[in-house]
Amino acid sequence: WIIGWDLILEYAIGNVAVAISWANYFRSFIHDAFGKDIPAWLATDFRTARKIPGLLESAPHIFGIPIVFNLLAFGIVAFLTVVLVWGIKESAEFNAVMVAIKIVVLLFFIGVAIYFVPPSGMVQNWHPFQPTGWGGTLAGAAVVFFAYIGFDAVSTVAEETKNPARDLPVGIIASLVICTIFYVVVAAVFTGLIPYNELVRRLSTEQAEPLTMALNHVAPNATWASAIVAFGSVVAHTAVLLVFQLGQPRIFFSMARDGLLPPVFAKVHPKFKTPHVTTILTGVVVGGFSAVMSIDEMVDLTNIGTLFAFVLVCVGITILRYKEPNRARPFKVPLGAWLLPMLGAISCLFLIYYLPPASWWRFVAWLLIGLSVYLSYGYAKSILGQKVGRPHVTPGWLFLLGIGSLLVAIGILAVPHHASLSELFAEVSGGNGRTTLAVGSIALGLLLGIVGSIMGMTKR
Repeated sequence: WIIGWDLILEYAIGNVAVAISWANYFRSFIHDAFGKDIPAWLATDFRTARKIPGLLESAPHIFGIPIVFNLLAFGIVAFLTVVLVWGIKESAEFNAVMVAIKIVVLLFFIGVAIYFVPPSGMVQNWHPFQPTGWGGTLAGAAVVFFAYIGFDAVSTVAEETKNPARDLPVGIIASLVICTIFYVVVAAVFTGLIPYNELVRRLSTEQAEPLTMALNHVAPNATWASAIVAFGSVVAHTAVLLVFQLGQPRIFFSMARDGLLPPVFAKVHPKFKTPHVTTILTGVVVGGFSAVMSIDEMVDLTNIGTLFAFVLVCVGITILRYKEPNRARPFKVPLGAWLLPMLGAISCLFLIYYLPPASWWRFVAWLLIGLSVYLSYGYAKSILGQKVGRPHVTPGWLFLLGIGSLLVAIGILAVPHHASLSELFAEVSGGNGRTTLAVGSIALGLLLGIVGSIMGMTKR
């Protein structure tokens, strides 16, 4: 359950970030290729709009409230949702073409960048090499981790490979090595194109994707170059959106089939033979969030959820090595008894530490919402649980625990994440309505949790 609930962050919330990035690249492509500007208030969220001078003032107002809505991100998600309900199949050929486009775009960016700014010129922009020290570097690594999400999806094609024991490890490790080389080269070229202070200034006051922004900075008249990069990125992002929107309904479908979610999540369309309910639900969630959320928040939340899942996987390897030593293992992780898995878990926790505290709170709230669903429904309805004698109806004390978990989650999401404990009490005593309701929700949830726990212990 925890891994399945966590994967929703990787696929659905991660896809929100991809949709927002798609919107930015699409807007850049239209501007560079055709000289037309899509209104910024139709391609951004409210929090980002507040950072861009003049954007809120230029947006239409209703009753004095500026209308800011990322219609581009919402539109591409809605379009792909309709396509997936209608029915589409993944193919190795399609994925190969998309990967080829991505590689060509990155190579083109590197080539054009070196043409306009030779390596000797880039070196000047690399000083100081760590403007904010190791703390900034590690915080950046925690964010850049988003680029590595999805490599684990290689394991889903195990049944289609001739020799999974050999091909899967080679495929995963080789793809990681090759992509890391690409990422390092692109990052080196990108940071060599634009000074750090100028990069910070432009990212804080503009809404643009970094690659096209860097090309426009060094070659403002070569719009053809940034147009090609933007177009290739739009195509590549569309492929990522399609694959992730295809994958998330399968997670819902599998969880419903195992009894962890209601049967409606496992319904298949009678005509199109697609999981239309979960596909539409995924589209509504991803489209809705992509229309109003900022990309930074979504990337951080996706990263912390995926890193936590990797921690569980690493710890699970060690546990299985000791609990099931005779289990068939076509591929064994080197030093997998404890050293390599523990290093993996520690490194993931280390990166989590450098993510913003607000992301931690949101992640805790997400886990509590998942716990609420599991306790109030999945615990009793789980097919595996029923095999070991669990009741078919959720006991009252478990239901109380589930409601309590949900109330605590709502309170955590509503409370100001920047405030200390003393500041929270000061806001409550000062009559701040939002903070008072949030703290009250947490207190009531904890009370219900305590009551439910006591009831559970007495029944046992």
